[in-house]
Amino acid sequence: MKRKSLLAILLAASMAASMTAATATVAFAETEEAAEETTDDAEAADDGEEADDAETTDDAEEADDVETTSDVEVADDAEEADDAGATDDAEAADDTADADKEAADKVAALIDAIYVQERTDDTDKQCKEAKEAWDALTDAQKELVEGEEASPEYFGRDTGDASKDDPRNQDEIGENELLVVSFGTSFNDSRAEDIKGIEDALAEAFPDWSVRRAFTAQIIINHVQARDDEKIDNMQQALDRAVANGVKNLVVQPTHLMHGAEYDEMVEAIDAYKDKFESVAIAEPMLGEVGDDATVINDDKAAVAQAITDEAVKEAGYDSMEAAAEDGTAFVFMGHGTSHTANVTYDQMQTQMEKLGFTNAFIGTVEGEPEDTACDEVINKVKDAGFKKVILRPLMVVAGDHANNDMAGDDDDSWKSMFEASGNFDEIDCQIEGLGRIDAVEQLYVAHTQAAIDSIAK
Repeated sequence: MKRKSLLAILLAASMAASMTAATATVAFAETEEAAEETTDDAEAADDGEEADDAETTDDAEEADDVETTSDVEVADDAEEADDAGATDDAEAADDTADADKEAADKVAALIDAIYVQERTDDTDKQCKEAKEAWDALTDAQKELVEGEEASPEYFGRDTGDASKDDPRNQDEIGENELLVVSFGTSFNDSRAEDIKGIEDALAEAFPDWSVRRAFTAQIIINHVQARDDEKIDNMQQALDRAVANGVKNLVVQPTHLMHGAEYDEMVEAIDAYKDKFESVAIAEPMLGEVGDDATVINDDKAAVAQAITDEAVKEAGYDSMEAAAEDGTAFVFMGHGTSHTANVTYDQMQTQMEKLGFTNAFIGTVEGEPEDTACDEVINKVKDAGFKKVILRPLMVVAGDHANNDMAGDDDDSWKSMFEASGNFDEIDCQIEGLGRIDAVEQLYVAHTQAAIDSIAK
């Protein structure tokens, strides 16, 4: 009984243990399966995340690639736009430059067309067209005007107030006309001061005579007309006006310095009209008869030499030529010069200065012969004489282009520049005044006119 019971107990315990083990095994298996499932889920999750990450990365990379490509394309487009804009700007600038040059060249051609010594039926129209075309230019275009004779200075240079002048081309002359003939100048101030100054002195001296004007330089007439709308008669126009107005007695007073080429041309023009008047007389030019050589001087030359030196020393602040010489100052009087035989007049004026005792007065010329009156020769004469200060002054009726440019200009070939460049002098000054404004010279013309009027009365 006890043995069976023991066996039964052992059997029961064994069965219980087996059941426990089986239960444990099942539980372990379930746990292990659950763990595997968890692992599988985790791996699946990891795989999913990896896939998502990969897709995200791929999407990001693709997005970066697209963005980079877009940036490059945008940059390329911007660069192309800049290049296109720069090209357009360059082409526009070229077009503007071409248009500016074309407009300036048109004006230059119009100026060259009126820069001539012969008047035609088209001259008035051409003068008007040239000025209108100039006025239509911009400031930049005006600077581009350049031709055979044309430059920005033709219309652009300020030479004074033209309204101060009187062209003296009025009709209703009467029976007695005093025609004052000048080469002319386009410098407004000088025309009013010098030429008009002589004309005014003659009008005051001879109230019974109608004073009228003629210029012999058509180039100057056209310049003044185009720029200032002031119309001055040439010789033919003035003589035709006198005939049309019924003038009977004609006296012509030239303002020329000497019996040179301009004087000869004037006489030739008057000779063609002599039969149109009852009497014609031509007065002497400023310096009177020429003479054969440098030693021949006359009262006219003496009067002019004294007049211009008196004016020069007064302008310079000296009491006399002698006082200026003591201060080391020389006066150089620059004339025009000519290829005509009358060029000897300048040497005669030098002789006259020496006769007056003016050791510090020197005569030179821009053009003509002999060459001893050229600028470099005059520089040597002044240097050799020991003067260290120099005052330049024109020996011309008007202080026009030659006085302002050839004498006092800033270019290297002006007399002022050449005197400075020589290095021989301490001071170089310029007096830009024509002879026509000096009272003593005006009275010399009055005396010459009186002699011509007296010759008609005989």
